[in-house]
Amino acid sequence: MLDSPTADPAFSSRRNVLSSARRANSVAFAAQGFFLAVVLTELPQLKSKFSLNESTLVFLVAGISLIAAGGSVLAERVAARHSSRAALRLGLHFISLGGLAAACSPGPVALFVALGVYGIGLGAVDAGANMQALLIQHGQRRFILSSFYAAWSAGAIGGALLVASCESLNVPVGAVIGAAAVIVLSAAQILGPRLPSATNGESGPDERECAPDVPVRALLLFGAAVALAFAIDLAVGNWSALYLSEELRASAATAALALAAYQGASLAGRLAGDALVRRWGARTVSRCAAGIGAAGLTIVVAAPVPPVAIIGFLIAGCGLPLIAPLCFSELGRRTSGRGLDTVIARLNLFNYAGTLVGGVLVGAVATATSLRTGLLVPLLFALALLGLARAFPTRHAAAGGAAGPPGKVVP
Repeated sequence: MLDSPTADPAFSSRRNVLSSARRANSVAFAAQGFFLAVVLTELPQLKSKFSLNESTLVFLVAGISLIAAGGSVLAERVAARHSSRAALRLGLHFISLGGLAAACSPGPVALFVALGVYGIGLGAVDAGANMQALLIQHGQRRFILSSFYAAWSAGAIGGALLVASCESLNVPVGAVIGAAAVIVLSAAQILGPRLPSATNGESGPDERECAPDVPVRALLLFGAAVALAFAIDLAVGNWSALYLSEELRASAATAALALAAYQGASLAGRLAGDALVRRWGARTVSRCAAGIGAAGLTIVVAAPVPPVAIIGFLIAGCGLPLIAPLCFSELGRRTSGRGLDTVIARLNLFNYAGTLVGGVLVGAVATATSLRTGLLVPLLFALALLGLARAFPTRHAAAGGAAGPPGKVVP
């Protein structure tokens, strides 16, 4: 359990700086989710504008995930040389540049290059924002990571609503993506000075400090959990609407409610996540989250009619999206300083492994059998997460365990 700061006389003077940093990094998470939602929801329009086929779209999405892994490695290098703040700001600028280039692309080749630039930014922001989140959490000495992911969910919902509004007004796809890129660029300029860095020691542990390496076993365990969690997220995002429309004969409008229910529940669950972890501990919360997710996906797979499936997706969304922030938090709890940036960047790589597996495996099973059978894959992933919950500490163990060198500000 992450203890509240009660004995540190310097904490009061740092409170405003930490609060400002937390708000700024929340904006970074929201900007990331916002632009990703814009890109994904505009894929049909990009497909039509550039005459792309389904195979090309699958290749494009997979390519962005692979390039994003490179962006995460880039963030690790930049953080090691400068700071995680520099890595995050660089990633946001890459996203803006890629978005503006995509908005102005005259043809498919230019579009692919632009989305490749975006992919680099995607990975750098994923890694940099999580590095910053753990740095701030170390400074506050209590679990707050779930609230950052809630900001991501809110941004994603905002991006989807923006595209829906622009589509109803027949706004060109290039104008929508360009406007979204400008919003991200503006966010990068505004939030940058408020983020903690290696030279801003009052915001948390100094990133110049070294710390012991986290054991490979821990990285692999939490990496597997991250991969499974993101695989489920992508499976729901890619296949929920198609499942309702093709298997359960729902209308297009009704089918879209499945993802809306999942994302809305995800936002609510993540908003409550910080308090739940502080009250019950990471192991209990992760076990309950995985169990709730598995129950929801069981309802989805067994659903005879669309409303039942939508309820299942809503239940799953209440639990499963809590897993990823718990993994980053627990691995970050075991280190600090430069070790923190390195281990978070490496853990982030499992994110993209999960998105690739979630997209490919569910699609392959669905093609060979049916979408109902294909959705057994994320259900099995949720059951695996239930078993991995043992990797998290109990509330008592987390409260008493050391997390970094003596004298450092650690959770």
